[in-house]
Amino acid sequence: MAAARILAVNADDFGFTRDVNRGIVEAHTRGILTSTTLMANGAAFDDALELAREHPSLDIGVHFVLVQGHSLVTGRPLPRTVPELIRALALRRMDPYAELRAQMLRIVEAGIRPTHLDTHKHTHLLPPVLEAVARLGEEFGVAWVRRPMDLPLMGSPAGAPWKVRAVSRAMSSLRGRFHRQLAARGCRTTDHFAGFQLTGRYSAEDVLHLLRRLPAGTTEFMTHPGFCTEELRGAATRLRESREAELRALTDGRVVAAVQEEGIRLSPYPIL
Repeated sequence: MAAARILAVNADDFGFTRDVNRGIVEAHTRGILTSTTLMANGAAFDDALELAREHPSLDIGVHFVLVQGHSLVTGRPLPRTVPELIRALALRRMDPYAELRAQMLRIVEAGIRPTHLDTHKHTHLLPPVLEAVARLGEEFGVAWVRRPMDLPLMGSPAGAPWKVRAVSRAMSSLRGRFHRQLAARGCRTTDHFAGFQLTGRYSAEDVLHLLRRLPAGTTEFMTHPGFCTEELRGAATRLRESREAELRALTDGRVVAAVQEEGIRLSPYPIL
C-alpha cells in the first residue's frame, strides 16, 4: 500500500485587511484551503475573529509579526524590513519573546485556540525569534511550527526567479539547526513545505503540478488568497492582484477534483 499523502493548505495574513479575510474564507468554503494563521496586530483583526466564529471548520493558527505593523507592547512601528529586524535584535532593541507573547495572548484571550504557528516573512529562521516561537509553543501547548524549507519545484509552469531559488536554498541549509531548536521545546513540523517559490506567481496549473508530485508524508502548502479592493491596494504589501489569482487557483474545479483523484487527504492542524 502506498504511503499516505496528507496536505495542510494554509493561508497567511488572516486579519490583514477585510478583503484578504474574505478571500481566505472563500478559499476554505469553495476550495482546498484547510487553515489560516491570524495576525494579532492586523488592521482587520476583529473582522477575522467574527469570520472565524462564523466558520468553525476553518482551522486557526498564529501568524507572528515582527516586521511591519505596530508593536502590541510599545505601540510603536515594528521594523520595516528583515535587515532592520536583525539590527534591532543584535542591538537588543527588541525582545522577541515579549512581543510575540503579547500577540499570542491577544489571540488566546479573544477565544481562539491556535493549533499551529508561523511568522510573517519567515523571521523564525532567525535563532532568537525561533527560540521565542518554540518557547511560546511549549508554554501554550501548540506543538506545530512551520518549516519554511521549500520542496523542489522542477518543471512547475510558474517557475521561480533565480534570486527566489537562491533564497530558498539558503533557507534549506538551516534545516538541521532549525529542527534541533524546535525539538528541544517539544515542537514539530510537517515533513515537507511548499509555497515560498510560488507566492505571488502561481495559477491552477501550478497547484495541479504540485498535487501530482506531492511526496508521501505530511506537507504544508503556504498560500496568500484574497480579494483585491481599494482596502488591500492601500495596504503595505507587494501581494495585491496576485491574491485574487491565488484564490482562483485554490477554488478551481480541476484543483478540487485533483485532490480526490490523487488520493490526497486534506487536513487541518494538528495533522493526524
